[in-house]
Amino acid sequence: MWKLIVLILISLLLGLIQPVRALELEDCANKSEVDKARCLTDLTIELEAKIKEARGQQKTLASTIAYLDYTINLARASIEKTEHELKILEEEIATLAVKISRLDTNLDTISKLLVSRIGASYKRSLFKPIYMVFATGGLSDFFERNKYLQSVQQNDRVVLLELQNSKDLHEEQKKAKEAKQTEAETLRQKLAAQKTALGGQRTSKQELLDLTKNNEAKYQGLMAAARAEIAAIQSILAGYGQEVKVGGINEGERIATIISGSSACSTGTHLHFEVGNNKTNVNPANYLKSQEVNWDLCGWWPDCDQPFSFSGPWNWPWPINGKPRMTQGYGMTGYAKTGAYNGNPHTGLDMVSDDLVVKAVKNGTLYRGSIGCGGGTLRYVKVEQDNNIDTYYLHVNYY
Repeated sequence: MWKLIVLILISLLLGLIQPVRALELEDCANKSEVDKARCLTDLTIELEAKIKEARGQQKTLASTIAYLDYTINLARASIEKTEHELKILEEEIATLAVKISRLDTNLDTISKLLVSRIGASYKRSLFKPIYMVFATGGLSDFFERNKYLQSVQQNDRVVLLELQNSKDLHEEQKKAKEAKQTEAETLRQKLAAQKTALGGQRTSKQELLDLTKNNEAKYQGLMAAARAEIAAIQSILAGYGQEVKVGGINEGERIATIISGSSACSTGTHLHFEVGNNKTNVNPANYLKSQEVNWDLCGWWPDCDQPFSFSGPWNWPWPINGKPRMTQGYGMTGYAKTGAYNGNPHTGLDMVSDDLVVKAVKNGTLYRGSIGCGGGTLRYVKVEQDNNIDTYYLHVNYY
């Protein structure tokens, strides 16, 4: 009998105790302004925590899509929060505008009346007392009128002081309105940036789905190719590539062409440009001369990279013609943060342009090389310079 009672109690508890459900954007709708602001803040904090926990853990297609969904939902919540803040701010600005308009009218009217009244009052105060005595019904009337005049003047002083205080308040409200207008413009710019970021994140998710066809095996193949590429690059710098010496080459001469489309350890058309100093990779952006480029640093990964500068004492010309489009920088890029390189950074620059010709950035000795990568053959060329600096150009044809 007691077992039956226990089972009933457990059933009741299971029915009463519901799992804690994660907040969603829809939960914040139709709330009061204060409650909605609090709900959106809680939601963004919750999503930021999930993103932090999931960052670098994208081992499967499902976990990567979940991570992308977190970033998309955070962007949506951030947009909703900014729009809510902007709405409240615009309402405050409108209220201040009405108050200022009314104050303008009232201050103008009161000022004119007060100036007129004070002027008339003080004109009466300039009358000689002896004249006022004869002009009135005697001394008694004179003293009453004089007392009244003093009372009016004292009252005018009080009103004048209050008028000045109102003018000070008027100026404060105007300054408050200007400050809120500046804040609103900052929020509008923030909102535009957030909407752009959301568009990029949605595009990233779609690109990943298009690339993998929502297939786990294809995703794992993509990650394996990225890891194989990093391993191949490390092997090339260590001298394990199969290389054939071609001969001397001058700066600006054609040395190869970028492979169009996918190739070994590459999902699409691009040049991976690598610089090795004493067989150790260094940031190529510190060697190339400053040039205007197109930035395309979002890919399918959720963390878009920021544009970077090309500034260094070397001032090398670029290895490709036309206006370069940068698709990945050097270091712990957004792609590297997904774990694509097993925790390693990206060791070069990825770039492409309409012209697929590849040129030597400095004089040196040209080598044509190849190395196994992801079940295929990764082709590259190397220019060996006299100052222990070598440049590498990957994913190319030798013509």
